[in-house]
Amino acid sequence: MHDYEIIELLLTFVIPRRDVKPVAKDLLSHFGSISGIFDAPVRELSKIKGIGNNAAIMISSIKDICGAYLADRMLDTDVLSSPGDVRNFSRMKLSGLPEEAFMVIYLNIKNHVITHDILIRGTVDQAAVYPRKIVKHTLENNASGIILVHNHPSGICDPSCEDIRMTDAVKTALSTIDVKLLDHIIVGKSGYYSFLEHKLIGK
Repeated sequence: MHDYEIIELLLTFVIPRRDVKPVAKDLLSHFGSISGIFDAPVRELSKIKGIGNNAAIMISSIKDICGAYLADRMLDTDVLSSPGDVRNFSRMKLSGLPEEAFMVIYLNIKNHVITHDILIRGTVDQAAVYPRKIVKHTLENNASGIILVHNHPSGICDPSCEDIRMTDAVKTALSTIDVKLLDHIIVGKSGYYSFLEHKLIGK
């Protein structure tokens, strides 16, 4: 299927008895891609002619539904043996956000996911990360290990010097409570960067 046909199919369920092909093409033209459409906020989607509030909410919900599906796939699985599931979930949750955000995935002793939490949202190019806050939430979730995830809205996933310093600071803080930092993943529309894969963090 062409991209516009995928969007057209979705629209037929919320805009019945109408030719929605032009609307689908307008959405793609305005937002640039399917991912651009799904990343768009409801208020922006509603500005497109032919997209009412119900259709905008439905389109916006698709990403949340996919995120819930991918989160469910991580449950009862050793995430270190299934790193693709973590990467896919992380990209779905953060890669399309317009501002930088910082998420923590909490793991039990078997490296199974307990829960996840977006702790911090920042500006377009900066998120303030406080190791003590991460330690506090790690203790509250009774986690034995965590995975850090944050996005680069620019799309470039390579870590900055500040990213590396922050990772070291969090790892040091976690060592005081005998919790392992298993990975730090940076996501963007161009892909991802894993500190573990690049040997910048020990297992």
